[in-house]
Amino acid sequence: MTATARSLHVVLGSGPAGTALARELVRRGHPVRLVDRKGEGPALDGVERFAADVSTAEGARSAVTGAAVAYHCVNVGYHLQVEVMPRIQEAVLAAVETAGARLVVLDTLYPYGETGGAVMTEDSPWQATTRKGRMRAELDEKYLAAHRQGRARVVLGRSADFVGPGVLNSTLGGAVFPAALTGGEVPGLGDIDLPHSYTNIEDVAAGLATLGERPEGDGRVWHLPTAPAVSTREILTMIEKRAGRPLNIVPVPEARPFGPFDEEFMAEYAEMFYQHTEPQIMDSSAFERAFGTAPTPLAETIDATVAWYAERLGRL
Repeated sequence: MTATARSLHVVLGSGPAGTALARELVRRGHPVRLVDRKGEGPALDGVERFAADVSTAEGARSAVTGAAVAYHCVNVGYHLQVEVMPRIQEAVLAAVETAGARLVVLDTLYPYGETGGAVMTEDSPWQATTRKGRMRAELDEKYLAAHRQGRARVVLGRSADFVGPGVLNSTLGGAVFPAALTGGEVPGLGDIDLPHSYTNIEDVAAGLATLGERPEGDGRVWHLPTAPAVSTREILTMIEKRAGRPLNIVPVPEARPFGPFDEEFMAEYAEMFYQHTEPQIMDSSAFERAFGTAPTPLAETIDATVAWYAERLGRL
């Protein structure tokens, strides 16, 4: 296999994180294949779109053929995660083992479970008690075990809640920004006076790309660059100033449907609602020191996100 072929970076999953990552990898000079079930979507300069179902052994193998690095950014319907994500893991691990590719996994904070407000670092205990938290912890244990056993070189990058241009289905996404800009009801989940970490989607992409380029980070969990936590109320105030109108904040003290999140989703999300009733503080300083990076300041993130939503609303 030629060096050129081995330089291919394959992104599995074309949601906001996968798409942002594909763009970042192209910016860094890598040939990129972006994989989802349909292989469709807007053309992205330097990106090959590819159709494959990576929950199957055959689909995962076809997706990562020729890859030097594969990035697992696949997500599925929230109500399907406990059933489907383990199948995807099994197929993707087998595929990268066959291809000889390194694997970078986009991960969540779910394995830590309820922390009582303690700051989350890479050394925090994994004490999840929810179904989805335990599932994520079990997957992560298997990824790290595969690395220790020499099956594949694996590294995990954990993110807090996404925010940024293109992010719709996040607690700081499609339910908040359009309502803020149009005078609608802005949900205030749980206790909005608690500190809560949010990770800029571009920092997610840059962090994953860095892990893909820096194999010395393999074999462990890293927290992707994330701005220091502030209260959600402070973030809503920042949005209010940029929107130029008072926000109509509606308290959501418990899991119930709102905005893009329907009854089915919120029924599944109820077990994770603790994230809005205790502080969620993520520390990414280890990554920043190791790789010489820094997160985007929150003010810049909010500026870019408000601008993106304003342009999107103007097109509707």
